[in-house]
This record gives sequence, C-alpha cells and structure tokens, in this order.
Amino acid sequence: MVGGSARLVARRKRVGSLPFRSASAGSLADPNVWRVGVRYLKRRDGVLARIISGTGPLRFELDDDHYEAIVGSIIFQQLAGSAARAILDRFKGLYGGRLPSPREYLSTDIDRLRKAGLSPQKISYIRDLAERLMDGRLDLKRLEGLSDEEAMRELDAVRGIGRWTAEMFLIFKLGRTDVLPVDDLGLRKAAKRAYRLRKLPSRERFERLAVNWHPYSSISTLYLWRSTEKPEAPAKW
Repeated sequence: MVGGSARLVARRKRVGSLPFRSASAGSLADPNVWRVGVRYLKRRDGVLARIISGTGPLRFELDDDHYEAIVGSIIFQQLAGSAARAILDRFKGLYGGRLPSPREYLSTDIDRLRKAGLSPQKISYIRDLAERLMDGRLDLKRLEGLSDEEAMRELDAVRGIGRWTAEMFLIFKLGRTDVLPVDDLGLRKAAKRAYRLRKLPSRERFERLAVNWHPYSSISTLYLWRSTEKPEAPAKW
C-alpha cells in the first residue's frame, strides 16, 4: 500500500446491494490525497496506469452546493453526458442561467419544465427533493458527517434517488475516495474497452475487476469516464 493507505482501509462489508467499499482515505479535493491515490492505482493496475498517463492530470473540484449536486445528478440519470448537459442548460435557462431554489422550483409550471426537456419522472423526483428540503425531512448538510452507507440510506428515501444518484453525491459533493458506481453504463462501457472484455462486465465481474482499486475507486471511476469523453467535455455538470 502507498503511504498510510493500509491504515485507512476498513474491513470490506456488504450493505444490502451495495458493492464492497473501503473507508474514505480523505477527500478527493485534497491534492495530496489525489496524488497518493493516483500513485497507488498506477502501481496496482497496469491498465489504469496507461489511462492515467495518457489522460494526464484531472482537475477535480467539489460541488459548492449540496442541493445543486443532487439536482444535477437527477438530470443526468440514464442519459448520455451531451444530452444531459443540453437539458440542464435549458433547465437553467428558465432561471437566468442557474438552478432554482427549492421554493422557486415548486412554483414553476410543469409545462415549462417539460419544454426544457425534463421527463415527468424527473420533474416529480426534483419536486420530492424540494419538498423534503422545504419541510425539513432532509438535511443535506448533515450528510457530511455520515459514513457512505449512512448517507446513501438518507438519500434513498427521496423519490428517484437511487444508488447511482447517491454515489454521484458522494463523489462530487462529499469527495469520498472509494465510490464505485458499478451500475453506471458509461463506466461499464469504458471498462469493457479498457480491459478488452468481450461484453459489458456484470456487477460481480466489475467488483472483481476493481479489487485492487480500493480505497481509491472514485479516482479510477473518474479516469475511466474521462477515457471515453472528448477532451473538451466537462467531467460532470
């Protein structure tokens, strides 16, 4: 293990249908944590080493706002990055180029949201999120002090926020280092190409593939995503 990583890796355990995950080795936004993670992955996985070297440094910054991070994740659900970004831009256009506050969203006419490209399901998902934030059933700031599994359980109570959306929140807002979104189609396609697999890896196959990534699976995920994106495309919303 690189540096103090061995001391940071917790006993792997399965919670419900969650994949194995180690305790976070710090914050992805910490440059030192990122450097240690990159060195660790390059030593442990030759395929990732080539991807990391070929891609070069990635600039990672945490999302500023908990609410915006989840809204962005909901819009990106089950969509290609370019299509999701187009819808997000139109959605923001309804509010002068920014995401609406929960109160603003709840007062927006549904037809306007549909014209921006939001599906009925995603409109209802964001509405449930906004209502929970307004009435206090959900406190996003509180999630910072919870473990990955605890935070995901809190988020899972919101309509439409499944494991993938919660995992995006863990990566891009909480900066957790060992998030592995095994059900993400783009990530599975990237792994299939990078590791020259005959077909898309199943969840079980992906977990076996990633056994050497812990506790830095989030960094692996970000590099695999980038390996299939155009260089000018943003890594997220």
